[in-house]
Amino acid sequence: MALTNAYVLATSRIPDLFRRIQDGQVPERFTIQLLKDWGFKSTNDRAFIPLLKALGFLTADGYPTARYSEYRDHSQSKGILGQAVREAYGDIFLIKEHPTASDKSAVEGKFKSFHNASDNVAGLMAKTFFSLLPLADLAATPRGRPKGEPPQQDQNMEATQEAANAKSQIGALGGSLHYNIQIHLPATKDVEVYNSIFKSLKEHLID
Repeated sequence: MALTNAYVLATSRIPDLFRRIQDGQVPERFTIQLLKDWGFKSTNDRAFIPLLKALGFLTADGYPTARYSEYRDHSQSKGILGQAVREAYGDIFLIKEHPTASDKSAVEGKFKSFHNASDNVAGLMAKTFFSLLPLADLAATPRGRPKGEPPQQDQNMEATQEAANAKSQIGALGGSLHYNIQIHLPATKDVEVYNSIFKSLKEHLID
């Protein structure tokens, strides 16, 4: 699972940040200057950038991801953020599936033990987490995916494995087979996603 150590001091401004994301255009890159233009001028506000990276809204280099773009759809935003929160704070949900303010001590304790954080820092991490919950629908199904259907990337990997198995069976029978495989790549600027897909193709179909 996972448990981010990202936190912000100005937790009361978290809703304003996500409103800005919804109402503005997708920037080429998310920068400190953009935060300033949005009115987040304190040096403490810079911590919003690591938080957005932890939630999968930005790449490690600060470029908006597909999740960032999808969040701008108001009808889907709470579900998209819910998925992001579950991914970034996965270990919290092992303690309580539906955490509430009454679980504050347990959540702070998890941050302390997982990150070896002080009482103060663990409290800020927990406060950030609880400030995200009202903006997120933790029970929502990710956009464009019926319940029970795996992510597109997983489907691609399964198709690759099936093709590799078919190739082995044909070889065992002494025959040959020519086939074309179409891979529908996910819309993302995260190069690692594409690298993992092409690596799997190479391992199963070429090597």
